[in-house]
Amino acid sequence: MSHVELFALVVGAVGITALCRRWGWSPPLILVATGLAVSFVPGMPRFEVDSKIILEFVLPPLLYSAALSSSYQDFRRSRNSILRLGVGLVLVTAAAVAVVAWAIVPELPITAALVLGAVVAPPDAVAAVAVGRRLGLPRRVMTLLTGESLINDATSLTLYKVAIAGVATGAAVPSTGVRVFMVAVLVGTGLGLVIGWVVHRLRLHLDDPVVASTIGLLTPFAAYWAAETLGGSGVLAVVAAGLYLGHTAPQAGYATRLYETPVWSTVDLPLEAFTFALIGVQLKWVLGDVIASDQGLGIAVALSLAVLATVILVRPLYVFATARVDLVRLRGSHRTPHDALATSEHAVVSWAGMRGVVTLAAAAAIPATVNGAPFPARATLQLVAYAVAIGTLLLQGLSLPWVIRRLSVEEHDDAERDAAQEAALRLATAAAAQRVIESKTAAWSRELGESQAKAVTEALVRAGNVRAQAAAAMLDPTRGDDDPALAGAPAAPVRGKRGHRLRREILAAQRRVLVARRDAGELDEAVMRRVLRELDLEDERMSASWLNRV
Repeated sequence: MSHVELFALVVGAVGITALCRRWGWSPPLILVATGLAVSFVPGMPRFEVDSKIILEFVLPPLLYSAALSSSYQDFRRSRNSILRLGVGLVLVTAAAVAVVAWAIVPELPITAALVLGAVVAPPDAVAAVAVGRRLGLPRRVMTLLTGESLINDATSLTLYKVAIAGVATGAAVPSTGVRVFMVAVLVGTGLGLVIGWVVHRLRLHLDDPVVASTIGLLTPFAAYWAAETLGGSGVLAVVAAGLYLGHTAPQAGYATRLYETPVWSTVDLPLEAFTFALIGVQLKWVLGDVIASDQGLGIAVALSLAVLATVILVRPLYVFATARVDLVRLRGSHRTPHDALATSEHAVVSWAGMRGVVTLAAAAAIPATVNGAPFPARATLQLVAYAVAIGTLLLQGLSLPWVIRRLSVEEHDDAERDAAQEAALRLATAAAAQRVIESKTAAWSRELGESQAKAVTEALVRAGNVRAQAAAAMLDPTRGDDDPALAGAPAAPVRGKRGHRLRREILAAQRRVLVARRDAGELDEAVMRRVLRELDLEDERMSASWLNRV
């Protein structure tokens, strides 16, 4: 594939995605269908991408972005549920698919069958979360789906790496595979946390958000390549670094946070669009390779249907068989009875098994040769993986909204709980601002005189009370505007350098309140990030107005 063809594919994919987002269509299905149609245009060249480009340049930023926006707090609260699906279900699904594939195609090496199992095992929660957000799924269900997606990607791609190594060596000794898997997990996770810590320390000492964001863009590649070089899982390193940096983001500069969010949203769109479009334009050639292979199209179709049925059936069987694991409270999980899923919610989770970008990217990345020999039944395995991804998107993705409505799975308490937490948080941040102001009274008395310092302090405290009034009303609607505890009108702020420093200190104190409440388990990550963004925007406005006066 030439650079011009690659650029044309990306531009076309982004354009189609933009139209889908505008009209409310599903971009993955439209991109695959359009790519397939384009591949039949006379004179259209074959699009073939080096597997290393997919694994080393496409997947790391996608996984890092997902980890960065995930909530470590929610992950910790539901980690037993997330791990049983993100690790246990992936291994069970991969093993089941490998057995089915080996039974249908006996000449297929068991390690190659396990490669197929690892490729099709991880569901992609992007579509499910989008539907769930629109239809109001409970947050505990959304947490499980997003957490599972993050962990199962790492599990499946680590297993994929082990299986590829087994094909290369011809060894299928379980003990060897387990040892390689454990080394990959330990080295990848440990190195990812180390890199995350180093990047976090750099962020704390950088005043330039552009440089800090650039370092963030380089982080997933550094984590992936370093871990792979040392024999670990690059995917786990990326996920670990992303989770760590996402959790510690409130300690970084406000400008870095404001820069990073749109940057990663922009990076995700073309990478995801490119992956789905690439699968579409490759399907014609994969079909041709399958027809010319020893297995033939009939075996490939039978295998595709069998594997599709396997991944759809294994998920609900496993989810309900292991549901009691959710009742186990692990140490440090902060789990509450509210976090346990009902039967109807387990049913929704069981049906939210659509495969997505990781399955497609891993299938495209199956090497053409291993140690100079052709990879066993590569075209057949790729076709099966593509069929499973497209089949689950069609069967489960299109019917998931109906399942959610039919089972009446919705949550009315999340909005009320969020409002109560946000109101209490705003009162707490107003109190923190008041403490900062009152701590300055003695210094102001020496500089301005006692009477003027007292007047300034009272004016600023009244202003803070006015900002907390709406929050107090949310907590107690019987408190009116004439409540003496909330009375007062904002006065002219303290201006100049003194006022600038004071507002900086107030914002810093308020951010500390946010982080302390989140870490204590008293505040959901979603509420914290919403209020944190407001404080960041206030900081940005203050900086802009200050620069305009200078």
